[in-house]
Amino acid sequence: MNRFAELLDRLAYEPGRNNKLRLITSYFHEVGDPDRGYALAALTGALSFKHAKPALIRDLIAARTDPVLFGLSYDYVGDLSETVALMWPKGVVNNDKSFPGYPSPQPSPASAFAEASADRRGEGAQQRTRQSTNTTTDNNFGSDGRTSLSVPSPLLSAEASAKADAGEGQGGGYPGRDNDESLRPRNHNNPPPPTLTEVVTTLRTLGKTELPAQLTRWLDELDETGRWALLKLVTGALRIGISARLAKTAAAALGDKDPHEVELIWPGLSPPYLDLFAWLEGRTEKPVNRDPAPFRPVMLAHAIEGTDFATLDPADYIAEWKWDGIRVQAVAGRDDRGHITARLYSRTGEDITGSFPDLVPALRLPGAIDGELLILRDGRVQSFNVLQQRLNRKVVSPKLIKDFPIHLRAYDLLGDDENDLRELPFAERRERLETFVRKLDDPRIDLSPTVPFASWEALTAARADPVSAGAGEDAAAVEGVMLKRRDAPYLPGRPKGQWWKWKRDPHIIDAVLMYAQRGHGKRSSYYSDYTFGVWTEGDSGDELVPVGKAYFGFTDEELLQIDRFVRRNTTEKFGPVRHVVHEPYKGLVLEVAFEGLQRSPRHKSGVAMRFPRISRLRWDKPPREADRLETLEKMLKTEAAELEA
Repeated sequence: MNRFAELLDRLAYEPGRNNKLRLITSYFHEVGDPDRGYALAALTGALSFKHAKPALIRDLIAARTDPVLFGLSYDYVGDLSETVALMWPKGVVNNDKSFPGYPSPQPSPASAFAEASADRRGEGAQQRTRQSTNTTTDNNFGSDGRTSLSVPSPLLSAEASAKADAGEGQGGGYPGRDNDESLRPRNHNNPPPPTLTEVVTTLRTLGKTELPAQLTRWLDELDETGRWALLKLVTGALRIGISARLAKTAAAALGDKDPHEVELIWPGLSPPYLDLFAWLEGRTEKPVNRDPAPFRPVMLAHAIEGTDFATLDPADYIAEWKWDGIRVQAVAGRDDRGHITARLYSRTGEDITGSFPDLVPALRLPGAIDGELLILRDGRVQSFNVLQQRLNRKVVSPKLIKDFPIHLRAYDLLGDDENDLRELPFAERRERLETFVRKLDDPRIDLSPTVPFASWEALTAARADPVSAGAGEDAAAVEGVMLKRRDAPYLPGRPKGQWWKWKRDPHIIDAVLMYAQRGHGKRSSYYSDYTFGVWTEGDSGDELVPVGKAYFGFTDEELLQIDRFVRRNTTEKFGPVRHVVHEPYKGLVLEVAFEGLQRSPRHKSGVAMRFPRISRLRWDKPPREADRLETLEKMLKTEAAELEA
C-alpha cells in the first residue's frame, strides 16, 4: 500500500503528462501482480466498494477529534480524504480498538503472514509513525524540487530503484531505510501496513458491520500519505489529474503497445488484469473478450470553433443532427448455445439494460449500434425533460413504459454479427448501418438522418433552421449538428479532427452571485462552486431567488478574481457555504450560459437550468440590472410552444 500511496502522491504534484506516464509505467514495471493490476483498476475508476461511504469516514474521525475542529479543517482543506489523513490521531497502535458498536474483525491470513514477516520486509508500523510525526503537508519536496517520496522511476538512480525492490515485496519499504538499524523499530508487535491487494480483497469481502473497525486498524497502521491514499481508494475519488485513458496509455507503454489496442480489449478485462499484463510483457497471447454482448469504448467529438472551418473541406465530412437525448450503445450477440444476448450500455459502459426493458426485444440481430436514446410519441421526438422521466429508474412499471415509450435513433454501426466494423471508414459503416436497421424492421429503432450540405454557409443555415433543413417536427429536439469525416475509423477517446460537434447557441442570462463554496481536488483552496439567482417580486419588493449552480466555464484568472471577491464580500457563513453580498447596487453579476430550462418544484424559483456554466464576468453591470424570473418563464413558454407546434 505504501508504494501505491507514494505513486498517488507523486502524481498529485506532477503537472506534466509525460512525467505522469513515466511514473505510472515505472510503477507497473517494478511492482508485481496483483498489486499493479489493482492500482490500474483504481486509476481507471474500475474499483468500487459498496459499504465504504464518505459518511462512514466522517463518523470515524468524529469519534476521535473535536467535530467543530474537523468542520473548520475540512472547510479549509476542501478534501475529505486529506483532512482525515492529517487529523487522524497519531500514537501507539491498539489492535484491539474497535469502532463503537461494531466488533473488531479477525486478522486476515494476509495480515498474519505480513506480521510474521515484518522483520524481513522492514515495514514495522513504528517506522511509519516516526516518519509521519516528522512530516507535514509542506515538506514533501526535496531541494531539487521533486517529492522526497521514493517511487522508483526513470528519474531515480538504478541504485535507489534496486534498494526499493529489495525492501518492497508487495507492500511499502523505503529505499535506504530498511538497512538502517537506528530506524528499525525495537519491537514488532504491530503489524505492517497492508498491501494494496490486501486492502482491495478485504474491502470486497468484509461485511458492513466489520468495515469501520478494519478501516480504523489500517488508518492506525499507515502514515499520513498512506492514510490519504487509502481513503482516496476507499471513496473512489482520486482526483489527482489522471484520466482512465492516461492510465491505460501507461499500461500500453509497458509492452510498447498502441493504447488503441488496450482500449479495444478493455471491456472484456477485469481487475487485477493478470491476462493484460501477461500479454503486455510478452508472456501470452492478446486477451480475447468472450462476452457475447460486450461494450465498446466510445468515440467522442471535439467542439468546433469558428476558426476551424478554414482548415476543413466540406467534401470530407458527413453531417447529421445532434439529438438532445442520451448516448447509448445497443449490443446483441449469440452465446455459446446460440441464443441472443442483448444489452444496453451508457456512454461510460454502465449496463443500463434493466432500465429500458421495452427496447431489448428490438435487438434481435447480432450487432452493436451507437445511437441516441429518445422518447417518441406519435412519431415525434420529445424534449430531454420528458426523457428524464425514464432515467435512473430502478423499477420500470408498465404505465411508465406506456406513457414514456423509449426509442433508439441509430447513427453508427460498430459490429455486424461477428464482424468488427470499427476499422472501416465512417461512410462504409453508415451504409452498413442503413442495411442493418432495415433488417431489424422495428418501429423502436430508426436511422438518424444526415444533413445535406455543399458548403459551410449551407450547413450554418441548416443549423440555424433545422425545421427547413429536414428535421421537421423533431426540430425542437435538435441541439446542433455533428460533423464526421467520411474516412474516419471508430477510435476510442477523442481523436483530433475526426468528429466535430457544433451545438446551437446556448441561452444567455445575467444572474447575481448569491452563495459560494470551496471546490475539491486542485480547487480545494478556492471558492469555485457558485449559486446564482435572478430577480422576482417578493412580499417586500424585489428579491433574488436561486435558479442554478455552476462550477466551470471561467478561466483560471477569472477564478482568482471571483475567489477574491467572495473572501472580501462574505456576509454570513453556513458551514462550507459563504453567503456573498447581493444587493441591488452591490454584488457580482455573472453571465450564465445554459442549454435549456425545466420546471422544478425543488427550487424556490420553480425552474432549473440544464448544463449551466459561467461564460463571462459582468463587473460593469450592477446587480439591479440582472435578469428577472419573468425572462426565464417566457423561455419556458416558448420551448413548450415549439414542442406543441
